[in-house]
Amino acid sequence: MVVQRIGVIGGGQLAWMMAGAAKKLGVKLVVQTPSKDDPAIAIASDWVLADIDDAAATARLACLSDVVTFENEFVDLTALQQLEQRGVRFRPRLGVLAPLLDKYEQRQYLHHLNLPVPQFAAVTPDFEPSFPCVLKTRRHGYDGYGTVIIRDRTEWDAALANLRDRPLLVEEFVPFERELAAIAARSVSGEFSLYPIVETQQVNQVCRRVFAPVRLEPSIALQIESITRTLLESLDAIGVLAIELFLTADQKVLINEIAPRVHNSGHFSLDACETSQFEQHLRAIAGLPLGNPVMRYPQAVMVNLLGYEVAQSDYAEKRKQLEQIPHSFTHWYGKSEARPGRKLGHVTVLLKQEDRHAAEAIAQEIEAIWYGDA
Repeated sequence: MVVQRIGVIGGGQLAWMMAGAAKKLGVKLVVQTPSKDDPAIAIASDWVLADIDDAAATARLACLSDVVTFENEFVDLTALQQLEQRGVRFRPRLGVLAPLLDKYEQRQYLHHLNLPVPQFAAVTPDFEPSFPCVLKTRRHGYDGYGTVIIRDRTEWDAALANLRDRPLLVEEFVPFERELAAIAARSVSGEFSLYPIVETQQVNQVCRRVFAPVRLEPSIALQIESITRTLLESLDAIGVLAIELFLTADQKVLINEIAPRVHNSGHFSLDACETSQFEQHLRAIAGLPLGNPVMRYPQAVMVNLLGYEVAQSDYAEKRKQLEQIPHSFTHWYGKSEARPGRKLGHVTVLLKQEDRHAAEAIAQEIEAIWYGDA
């Protein structure tokens, strides 16, 4: 079946960034999103205005689409399964999402595959933690929301009180040396593609910078590739999948989290790679051959433009300054309201030679412009 219309559950910046790829591939995007102010509305050929977890709205979305995919994981999986049984084609299929949406169940699934994960446990009324540890909500946590680093009993009791009545997961605290991310894709035919592995840097548990590629020992790079292949094939996944990882001082790789979709750590690919993660995802779910993920420049640095105040502004002057940086590409998501931590855009700068010190200096320059008067 030729795919001409792709439905996307979610209308944020990830769906918005699929627009260029959709035009290139000759497919139309239809989005399900709550507000006409959401970024993807501006590029969609049609839309369904409804909450992300509204399965009745997804049924309407499916009527307008040949295949339905996901921008985020905030869905009602049980309700969607009824649609899948009635013939709605989801890519990735719902069976891919099932073991991943709940972080505890995700950990169990990875452990079952003998993939490396931190020690973990479900929080029960009689659970006794060891400190330090990391407490997470099992569902609907992202960008640091629902994740708390716990150092002692007082912080543990306070966190439990704050997150009461929510299913929780506790993990060992990993004193990592670097945080890494791998973006991979798998097609309908089983073709596999892996983007250059990147290093991510977080501030307040929100991704702030991405450096691509990251230089690793060959054995580490091969281990990460093996992890991504094993996961995609075991899930029988179609589309892009992101894996966030820890690399410890003794060169041990541990999986932090899995996202069955395009991901912030892969935004550099829009400007740096032959085929962006967004085009790759659309290619995969449309049944097309995968594109080449190779980088066109030796190095790239991506910096997220995060909200630092409550305001309604397009920050035109700051964006103009950012655009003066050589070989830079500013992507502004068109959100109408800024608030602390909200992803408003990102800047990618391409370097003509591999130079990590230069890339870090560029990241500091971008942040000085963006946060200078914050």
